Amino acid sequence: MSDNELGLFLRSRRESVSPAEAGLPAGPRRRTPGLRRTEVAMLAGVSVEYLIRLEQGRDRHPSPPVLAALAGVLRLTPVERVHLHRLVKSADAGFTCRGDAGPARTVRPTVHALLDQLEPAAAVLLNQMGDVLAFTRGFRRLTGPIGLLDGPEPNVVRYVLGDPRARTAFPDWDQVADEQVAALKQGPFRADRHMAALADELTVTAGDEFTGRVDRVPGLPRATGTLRLAHPSAGPLRLAYETLDLSADDDQRILVYLPSDEATEEALRGLSEPLRLVAG
Repeated sequence: MSDNELGLFLRSRRESVSPAEAGLPAGPRRRTPGLRRTEVAMLAGVSVEYLIRLEQGRDRHPSPPVLAALAGVLRLTPVERVHLHRLVKSADAGFTCRGDAGPARTVRPTVHALLDQLEPAAAVLLNQMGDVLAFTRGFRRLTGPIGLLDGPEPNVVRYVLGDPRARTAFPDWDQVADEQVAALKQGPFRADRHMAALADELTVTAGDEFTGRVDRVPGLPRATGTLRLAHPSAGPLRLAYETLDLSADDDQRILVYLPSDEATEEALRGLSEPLRLVAG
């Protein structure tokens, strides 16, 4: 598996920016999605050869002016700029922000109270490994029937990549799998021994569905979006989700799912029952 996260991120962003967005004519017979290397190099004021070295991982220490120029040409958001800076800083092995600390599995009382306040919405607390730590009853009604919460220690990544039921539950399974791998890669990834052990496990259990994504999916999951879910009793659902990141010491996040259309809202009302917090 590739460890060229900086090159992967630059290439994926280059391929996602259209010529029109960069102020360039599209031109006939473009074979490259997004921008060509020559176009990015010209706009950023660097040589094509240097851009190739960056994308191939042969140079991982661009200067701050070069980073700023590339970020502007690639139209990076503030979050993407922070991610780019982190990738450059982490290019050299030997130090991770997490140290040797294991994944946080303790749920603070205030986080339990916050989940309680989120009822009847479907909300779940995850750590960086994808372990399900706590959830609302709304989340259990939503995901219990598809098997996501089966077992004593449910894990979202293992379910999506390793449980065949996930492909039925998520009509956009490829996109969901991409997001799970992106979330795993956000941070030190294999430099963290706990994450490396999970990656080794997924390499065996999921094979190329995991390793192929590690090589092509940048470690920057979307914080918000829409998820399609095929619920066994409620039918097809469209859910808007938001990610609430907790403190760095916890390295945990809350995902909240809300109906994105009237049909989903009506279907979720049909699942209603007296609510209370359920801890995972």
